[in-house]
Amino acid sequence: MGRVGVDSCVELLLKLVATPSVSGNEGGTADIIEGFLTGQGVECSRCYNNVWAVSRGFDSSKPTLMLNSHHDTVKPAGGYTFDPYAGKVEDGRILGLGSNDAGASVVCLIALFVEYYDTTSLPFNLLLAITAEEETMGERGMRAMLALLDSRSIKIDMAIVGEPTAMQAAVGERGLVVLDGVATGKSGHAARNEGDNALYKAVEDIELLRNYSFDRVSSVLGDIKISVTQIAAGTQHNIVPDSCRFVVDVRTTDAYTNEQTVEMLQAAVKHSTLTPRSTRVRASAIAEHHPLVKAAVAAGRECFISPTTSDRALMSAFPALKIGVGESCRSHTADEFVKISEIEQGISIYCSILKGLANEIME
Repeated sequence: MGRVGVDSCVELLLKLVATPSVSGNEGGTADIIEGFLTGQGVECSRCYNNVWAVSRGFDSSKPTLMLNSHHDTVKPAGGYTFDPYAGKVEDGRILGLGSNDAGASVVCLIALFVEYYDTTSLPFNLLLAITAEEETMGERGMRAMLALLDSRSIKIDMAIVGEPTAMQAAVGERGLVVLDGVATGKSGHAARNEGDNALYKAVEDIELLRNYSFDRVSSVLGDIKISVTQIAAGTQHNIVPDSCRFVVDVRTTDAYTNEQTVEMLQAAVKHSTLTPRSTRVRASAIAEHHPLVKAAVAAGRECFISPTTSDRALMSAFPALKIGVGESCRSHTADEFVKISEIEQGISIYCSILKGLANEIME
């Protein structure tokens, strides 16, 4: 890798960290990324605060690999011992909000794209998409990006999603559906055993959910996980509650769509109405024999199931491999950092995967 080296990646990342980019307000970092790419001779475009580009000689007869990561951040966690926007280097580490999640992956994927921007010998096209609003899954992030590409008839066949995974290969991540459950009864005086206790009804349905099992099991993600995590009922000790509310956390898989999962759980309960807050966070999995996975394994990467969600949840139309620089445990925490050595390793591994993918496709 010669065009954008480690030093240039560090310099770019320091600028990104020093520029606040909380989800929905990423204009400053989008400007920096756009300016950097333009300075490298890349013709790039803007969709809201998403910055994207395609490799020269884009050939619609070839498959297209999207290189994606996000430049937005959460709000700074409490407990920082330094300015989260300081953007400084200390003891071989870049300190600051967004350095690990996911600025390091952003700069490494940019370096990879620039290196191969002018290459026409690859058996696939490259599409770089550095997107916004990942932390909130907002409408002007990856959703808008995918809609724009579709409107321009740019078909994505596979993707690398840069998230902190210690450069190991996340071949799947569960989806998430949060259900608001409500069981309804009739109030009455507790001393006279009057009314129809909604709490008892809810408990019966909660027990059904606790023991519910789905017929189909994902070969990659395993069983769907159901956990009831909150419950509330009653106004005072001597009134039988006429309503009981509870919350169900459902970690979905690719065995069923989120909508099918909700429909089946609603049919399973006897007394309660289950209302999903959203069905947009979908499970995703990539087959072990997919060329991207084979290329990652050939590069010495271990495969695992990610416990966290990402914009990969929006990529149900094509296979995606989540792999990126840094450690997931540092994300959304105080004193966030990434090691410069991890950036160096990330560039090297991404390059190896790209070369391995080319070999897999040409075989």
